[in-house]
Amino acid sequence: MPILLLVLGFVALAYQAVAILASLAFIERARLRLAKPMAAHTPPVSILKPVYGLDDAFEAAIESHANLDYPEFEVLFGVHSLDDPAVPAIRSLIEAHPGASIRLIHSCRQTPNAKVGTLIDLAAAAKHAVLLVNDADITVPRDYLRRVAAQLADPGGGMVTCLYRASAGSLPGQFEALGIATDFIPSTLVAPFVGVNEFGLGSTLCFRREDLDSMGGFAVLQDYIADDYQLAKRITALGRRCELSEVVVETSLGRPAWRDVWRHQARWARTIYCSRPGGYYGLPTTHAGLWAVVNLAAGNLGIAVALWLGRVTMGVTAGFVVLRHWPALLAAPLIPLWDLWAFAVWLAALVKRTVYWRGRRITLQRDGRLSVTLPSTAE
Repeated sequence: MPILLLVLGFVALAYQAVAILASLAFIERARLRLAKPMAAHTPPVSILKPVYGLDDAFEAAIESHANLDYPEFEVLFGVHSLDDPAVPAIRSLIEAHPGASIRLIHSCRQTPNAKVGTLIDLAAAAKHAVLLVNDADITVPRDYLRRVAAQLADPGGGMVTCLYRASAGSLPGQFEALGIATDFIPSTLVAPFVGVNEFGLGSTLCFRREDLDSMGGFAVLQDYIADDYQLAKRITALGRRCELSEVVVETSLGRPAWRDVWRHQARWARTIYCSRPGGYYGLPTTHAGLWAVVNLAAGNLGIAVALWLGRVTMGVTAGFVVLRHWPALLAAPLIPLWDLWAFAVWLAALVKRTVYWRGRRITLQRDGRLSVTLPSTAE
């Protein structure tokens, strides 16, 4: 058993090293891209934003889209109900920017994944050949479209996605934001190193309409909860590449309680399990904080300290140096504690098929399809 613990410890340390290298490689690519003149490839873009509810940073997020520095684009907001609390903010944005092409689309389409139903209607209403989908609460810089759309100038590129940093107004939310910056984002950076090419984040999915049509449109995604992953998977199946932009966008997690964070993370974990079960079983080997604690309990002090320091170094590199997420620097010694939480979530998602999403309890099939929708109940 002590030998096994040492082996697992060294595997976890190796992952930290790979994640640090992946982070540094991203920083260098971003530096080279930013050093170049702004690309001349500026095709008209339709931004599709499915909306459900009013998030804390929603107004600032949509305002950032109205003020983009780009020759020709439109922003389409889609809601399932005109009584949605976000509708007044959208209408105020339209009134404040009379010269901008901003529209509110009322989608009545019923699909297992309601977001995809909205996307089907938004795509039908969109005017341009390049589409960009991002979450409702994403805040973007002014040169966002210029940077993201430029990467589609390469015919081999099929999708461009963006890393993101999160903020929150509660302690549980800040803890989750720290985990996103120091665990989830590094795994995204490492993905291409281990042959995972079909990555796409809901923070930004930019692609050509012709590729969407070739894969069967948004309709083929309507039964899946991980629609962003499925979209990227199908576009890469066409022989296209998914690429990371150098742009980092921002999102708000609101003010979640601990139960909300648990449910959110458990849903993510279960969708990863359904999407890539082989990779899911190997996730605990990346949890250096977990193996640091286990090795410490077993008396392997040296490897425990090395794991803790390696985990902190990787978290700071990815979370702060790449994302400029300040808590990753200020709370650096606490980063390994996230791995204990992540392991508990991993175990729960391994055995539990139900997840919570948009106030509903949903049962997932093994391939990630939505199976049964049940009323949400208190736990």
